Amino acid sequence: MTAAIALVVILILVVFVVANSLRILREYQRGVVFQLGRFWKVKGPGLVVLIPGIQQMVRVDLRIVVMDVPSQDVISRDNVSVKVNAVLYFRVVDPERAIIQVENFMAATSQLAQTTLRAVLGKHDLDEMLSERERLNLDIQKILDAQTDAWGIKVTNVEIKHVDLNESMIRAIARQAEAERERRAKVIHAEGELQAAEKLAQAAAILAQQPQAIQLRYLETLTVIAADKNSTIVFPLPMDVVAPLIEAMKQRRAAPTA
Repeated sequence: MTAAIALVVILILVVFVVANSLRILREYQRGVVFQLGRFWKVKGPGLVVLIPGIQQMVRVDLRIVVMDVPSQDVISRDNVSVKVNAVLYFRVVDPERAIIQVENFMAATSQLAQTTLRAVLGKHDLDEMLSERERLNLDIQKILDAQTDAWGIKVTNVEIKHVDLNESMIRAIARQAEAERERRAKVIHAEGELQAAEKLAQAAAILAQQPQAIQLRYLETLTVIAADKNSTIVFPLPMDVVAPLIEAMKQRRAAPTA
């Protein structure tokens, strides 16, 4: 009876030890194994066998992490105070360094992203923050990637989500946009007037070369005016039309009578 109890206890201990020595890692996981406190190797995915009490393992996820960067108070180069938040995409490429070189790589990356966001955007004007986000995203991504490389982390992308302005600045930007639209409208109108003047000058030069064309144009204008029966129009008779008639009358008067 005593031997049977001892055997059961031994079996329970064996099952307990085996259960504690086996780890299953998924395809996107790696295990950083320490042996007596010293780094041994990175293992996984699949079944990992550990020596209880001698080896310990820390799991590391290799998938891309999507991290929200909290809203940061930023003063732009032209002294405008704004609130900016962003989203950060990164992943662990070296599990050994991610565990050994930094205590908590998630928290460290988050803090570094916040300070880098303030530092980079503070070097630019408000107009650049609003219109050149792609370039700013790339600048922030390059800086973060260079600084997190020592931690075995690869920053794949950074996207600025929102640039929040106060009400007074929103009104100022609206006034600026309205003034810009008015300026463009005036420029377009002036360009149209210039083109019309150039075309009129060309038409006048062509008509000056052909006096008959001027008369035809005059008669065409009279036809258009005559179509409106509700108006009384007084217009001068051009000398080009009257001069031949006057000359003919003078010749008739000067002719000798038979």
